[in-house]
Parts: sequence; structure tokens; C-alpha cells
Amino acid sequence: MKIEVKKIGNSTGVILPKELLGKLQIKQGDWLFVTELPDGGLMLAPRDPSFEKGMDIARKAMRKYQNALRELAK
Repeated sequence: MKIEVKKIGNSTGVILPKELLGKLQIKQGDWLFVTELPDGGLMLAPRDPSFEKGMDIARKAMRKYQNALRELAK
């Protein structure tokens, strides 16, 4: 997919095609996170990959220690 960089008012931006918005499940006003890849490329994602990785770790810990967490919550 090819996207043109355009002048928008006093800024520069890109206009994302409707199909790409659907694939990313984003709408106007949402944020995109840009991650630099080891090969020099860029990845656009609707969620922060480092946050998602941290949440995965937290979910695993909560499953592993669910009984202890339940007792601590009392």
C-alpha cells in the first residue's frame, strides 16, 4: 500500500485509506504507535507494543499467583 505525505494546514501528515483504518481497527482521533524495526523499517500499531508486552507478563503473573492475590485482596 502506498500512502502520500501531504501538507495539512501548517503541518505535514498522511491520509490513511479506509481499508487500512479497518485493518488497524482505528478511527479519527485515535493514536498510532510507531516502532522502529531492526531492519530499519517502521511498524504502525494501534497499541503500544511495549505496554502490551508488559501486560502479557502481568497477566501470566496474576494467573500464577491468583490464590495469593485473592488472599491479599481480603
